[in-house]
Amino acid sequence: MSTIDGFLHGLALAAQPMNLLYCLVGALVGTLIGVLPGVGPVATIAMLLPITFYLEPLQALIMLAGIFYGAQYGGSTTAILVNLPGENSSVVTCLDGYQMARKGRAGPALAIAALASLFAGIFATVFIVLLAPPLAKIALAFGATEYFSLMVLGLIAAIVLASGSVLKALGMITLGLLLSMVGTDVNSGAMRFSLGIPELVDGINFVPLAMGIFAVAEVIRNLESPEPRETLKTKFSDLWPTREDFRRSWKPALRGSVLGSVLGLLPGGGAMLSSFAAYSLEKRLSPNGHEFGQGAIEGVAAPEAANNAGAQTSFVPLLTLGIPGNAVIALMAGAMMIHGVQPGPQVMTSNPGLFWGVIASMIIGNFMLVVINLPMLPVWVKLLSIPYRLFYPAILIFCCIGVYTLNNAVFDVVMLLVFGLMGYVLLKWRFEPAPLLLAFVLGPLMEENFRRAMMLSFGDPRIFIQRPISATLLGVAALLIAIMVLPALRRRRRETFVEAG
Repeated sequence: MSTIDGFLHGLALAAQPMNLLYCLVGALVGTLIGVLPGVGPVATIAMLLPITFYLEPLQALIMLAGIFYGAQYGGSTTAILVNLPGENSSVVTCLDGYQMARKGRAGPALAIAALASLFAGIFATVFIVLLAPPLAKIALAFGATEYFSLMVLGLIAAIVLASGSVLKALGMITLGLLLSMVGTDVNSGAMRFSLGIPELVDGINFVPLAMGIFAVAEVIRNLESPEPRETLKTKFSDLWPTREDFRRSWKPALRGSVLGSVLGLLPGGGAMLSSFAAYSLEKRLSPNGHEFGQGAIEGVAAPEAANNAGAQTSFVPLLTLGIPGNAVIALMAGAMMIHGVQPGPQVMTSNPGLFWGVIASMIIGNFMLVVINLPMLPVWVKLLSIPYRLFYPAILIFCCIGVYTLNNAVFDVVMLLVFGLMGYVLLKWRFEPAPLLLAFVLGPLMEENFRRAMMLSFGDPRIFIQRPISATLLGVAALLIAIMVLPALRRRRRETFVEAG
């Protein structure tokens, strides 16, 4: 099946009534959780994982993908109107979007944010269509040695790009790998790290871990320090930008789309890194750079295009190489495994409908989001007046019911609460939990490929440097580690994430 035929086949599948319905549900839920600060796509997708058991694989992935990139749209609404980013990737949008709203130009700011995101979504989808098939073909030539080295590189890159301390990110990677080893050893059948608990014979369940560390922990943290929400009083008439707004916005939107599409491919990259990089680049290139921070429309167009493009292209490593690049994509990998679909290059050949259907649904979803966001702005803003304390009981009950229905076991609910407390402690100590989830997902695959490679080489570890692709990947990983310890880079990295916060 050629690339064009595959995409058209995926478009036909995505346009089926039930798939359109789940795309709309994902877009609506994504916008809602993007508007509400403190919820976020990671916690939401973690909570919805049990529901995906009852859906077809394509329906589940279309809905979860819609939540992810829909949150990027919703986050811009509160960033512009309330100066409170609903999503981390919308932090930069506050700088100029809120200033535009204070000057009575909230309408054009919101419209440009939506249109730039739509353009970026279409651009990123075309980028995925062109890039994914060649990557998948290359990945088919990978053996156990290359896959192990690729996963090592992915984890090292996640450490480099994680916010906060490098040592803390390394600690999270190590903890995630250790948790992934709990259960029965596949080769020997011996129990490992189970503490004699029968329920851990098959290992730690992915869903309680993800829901506890992200959903429950976020609820506890938000209750501890509720955010004041003062909505800016503004009219939403005259939403359409002027010709001058379009003239100043189209180049930043294009540059943001290109930059976001590329950075979205990096492990640990995605929407947040893309938005900050696009804003910094635009501030240097724009002839109106002196207006940035005072209501420059370029400061809205560039990061909003970049974060949406980065969110969508972060699916490429998962669908082609089987490597999740960030916490949301790790949850998507978990959803695929729940349905018996192994992420990686085999998806394109063994399940082309799923592969192309998810990609094609992104274009449909982006058009839905523009239609949803602009007419419903007053509704989204009204939601901000609802106290957060009214949300948390529903979130906790939903989490407990969802986890219990997995195996009808109280033990899973206990694990949910244990991981929730652990996630809260990690947040209090400023440990970023995303690398832990990445390592937990990749751990079993790394162990399997490492053991297979060692069996093929009769126990000789030199096989990892004797094979050219594997040696190159490990060399890049070593280079990243060497660069990471340079004092100048450490200082610059720290300054970047301080600005991001």
